[in-house]
Amino acid sequence: MVETELGIEKEMKAEQEIRITIPEKARHIIDIITASGHEAYVVGGCVRDSVLGKEPQDWDITTSARPEQVKALFPRTIDTGLKHGTITVLLEKEGFEVTTYRIDGKYEDSRHPKEVIFTPNLTEDLKRRDFTINAMAYNETVGLVDVFGGMEDIRSGTIRCVGDPLERFGEDALRILRAIRFSAQLGYEIQAGTKEGIRRLAPTLEKISVERIQAELVKLLTSSHPETLRTAYELGVTKVFFPEFDVAMETEQNHPHHMYNVGEHTLHSLCHVEADKKLRLAMLLHDIGKPATLTVDKEGITHFYDHPAVGEKMAEDFLRRLRFDNDTINTVCKLVLYHDYGNSVAPDMRFVRRAANKIGEDVFPALFEIKRADVLAQSDYMRQEKLDMIERWQKLYEEMREKRQCVSLKSLAVNGSDLIKAGWKPGKELGEVLQKLLELVLEQPQCNTAEILLAEAEKYREKP
Repeated sequence: MVETELGIEKEMKAEQEIRITIPEKARHIIDIITASGHEAYVVGGCVRDSVLGKEPQDWDITTSARPEQVKALFPRTIDTGLKHGTITVLLEKEGFEVTTYRIDGKYEDSRHPKEVIFTPNLTEDLKRRDFTINAMAYNETVGLVDVFGGMEDIRSGTIRCVGDPLERFGEDALRILRAIRFSAQLGYEIQAGTKEGIRRLAPTLEKISVERIQAELVKLLTSSHPETLRTAYELGVTKVFFPEFDVAMETEQNHPHHMYNVGEHTLHSLCHVEADKKLRLAMLLHDIGKPATLTVDKEGITHFYDHPAVGEKMAEDFLRRLRFDNDTINTVCKLVLYHDYGNSVAPDMRFVRRAANKIGEDVFPALFEIKRADVLAQSDYMRQEKLDMIERWQKLYEEMREKRQCVSLKSLAVNGSDLIKAGWKPGKELGEVLQKLLELVLEQPQCNTAEILLAEAEKYREKP
C-alpha cells in the first residue's frame, strides 16, 4: 500500500468525504498554525462526537509545531502541560488546548508517562491514544484522518483499543473504566480482545486516584445505559473499587416481590430513574445493605430486615471512600435510609406532612422517583398496587404544597426573632418552644398563623 506524507493509507481516502464543522476560533488557531508551515488538526473526542452528531464539549488541537513555536504564534497562551507538549491558546477568554504530536515514553505508575518524545508524524501521535473512536483527527484541508479504523468501529458499535489492549491499559489503568464508560454512553459492545485486557489488568485500577474513579463512575451511571456496570462486575473491575456490589450480585432474593438477585435488581432499577447523579447513586446503593441483613425463613423465603439503616451506613462509607461531596453524600444516604419508608402505610395528608418533615423538604420529592424505580425493578407481584400507592403519596404531597402547609421551621409563621420580641430569651428553651409549635402545625396546619402561634407559645412560658 502506498502511504501519504502523514502515513495514511490511500485506501482510507473515502473517509475524507466526511465533513465536520469546526468552531470559528478553533479553525482560526488551525489556520494560523498551518500558515506558519506546520500541521494542525482537531483530534480525539471532538471528532468522535461530531461524527456522531453530538455537540463536543471541548475542541482539542494537535499539531506538528513544538510548544515554543505555538507560543510564538499567539499573543495569549498558558503553559498548561509544557512537559507533555500542551499549550492553552486563549482567544477572547476561551481556551483551546494545543498539543504537539508526541510519542509517550515508559509508563511507571499506570497513569503517566515518565517522558514524552515530540514527533513530526501524526500517525505516531494517534497510535498512543486509547480507543480507535478517539484516535481520529480532522482539518478542513485534509479531511478525516482515521488510521486505526475508528469509523469502522463507530459503524459497528465497537469499543476497541488502539493496538495491543495490554499495552494501552498498562500505560493508563484509568482506560479500563473509560472503556466501560464509553460502552455505557454510546451503547457500544467492547471488543473481545479489549475485554480480555480489562479482565487481566483490572487489579491495576488500585493505582488510580479515587477522584478519577469517581468521575468515571458518575459518567457511567448517568449515561443512557447505566446497567453496563454489569460488565464492570463481570470483568472484575468493581471488585477493585466497589466490592460491596460484587457481594450484591451474588445475593439471591427468593421472595414473591422479586425476580432478580440483589445486584441485578439494582441494575434494573438504575434504568427506571432519571439520569441525575444523586438519583442514580441512590438507586445504586439503595439495597447495598441487603447482603449483610439476609435471613432465610423455614419456607426458604429470603428477608432483609433493617437493610435501609444498614445500607445508609454502607452507602456513606462507599461515598466517602470515593470522596464525593458532602451534599451528595447527605442526599443519597437519606434516600437510601428512607427508600422503603411508609410502604405499608395507607397515606393521608397528616402522614405525608410528617414524612416530609422527617425526611426533609429538599429530599422528600425525590423519594417518589426512587420508590417507583424500585418497584419497576421487582417482580410483577402486586406491582400495580404498589405504583398506585406511590401515586397517592405524590398527589397528597402536591396537594400539601399547593396549600402551602408548613412542614419545617423555615415555613413556620413565627421564628426565633418573633419570640424574642414577645419576651423570650435566646437559648435552648426558645428552640424547644419553636419545635412544639411546629408539632402543633404538623397536626393542625390551619394553626400556622403568627397570632395563633404566639398565643400558643405563651402556654409554654414558665410562670413566676
